[in-house]
Amino acid sequence: MRIVLATGNKGKLREFKHMCQDEVVAFSDLLGEFDIVEDGDTFASNALIKARTIYEKLGEEYLVISDDSGISLPILDGAPGIYSARYAGVGVTDKDNLYKLIETMKEKGVRATPAYYTAAIAIVSKYGEYVVHGWMHGDVIDEARGNKGFGYDPMFIPAGFDKTLGELDDDVKKKISHRAQALKLAQPIIQMLKGK
Repeated sequence: MRIVLATGNKGKLREFKHMCQDEVVAFSDLLGEFDIVEDGDTFASNALIKARTIYEKLGEEYLVISDDSGISLPILDGAPGIYSARYAGVGVTDKDNLYKLIETMKEKGVRATPAYYTAAIAIVSKYGEYVVHGWMHGDVIDEARGNKGFGYDPMFIPAGFDKTLGELDDDVKKKISHRAQALKLAQPIIQMLKGK
């Protein structure tokens, strides 16, 4: 059973390939590029929408994994949340979203505030559907530091650290990230399904 990742996000694909020992193929390598409308109201529902869409196009020989993730700030009532990838608008870059959140913090007069990342990983195969979650807590700051990672990483300082994810080595991030936490829960499910 081939494992396909239902994302067009190159940063997520790189992280999944790095974290998974199995060969992971991007759906676009098999089906070409196309957009999937994510109109769910939770990370889990959006992850399932993506995984189901790709699974329906590929069929039973595939196990499809998708991730929906984002950053939430309690001071902003949980925003950007499920809108993290389009916080600054549709068709924007990661940097646009990052600087929009920095600008929002500055407008509120906040230099640092608690925040957390959520990752929901959906797994869809002929044997059923599964969703697991992972979280990473810390603080966001009103500036970008470092050029590693992607998305909001340059402004997020994980709990217990004094550097942003943009400054930390990939090996550290791989151990503590929300996606890594969710993947730890997803891996036994993936192995079970592959063994059937």
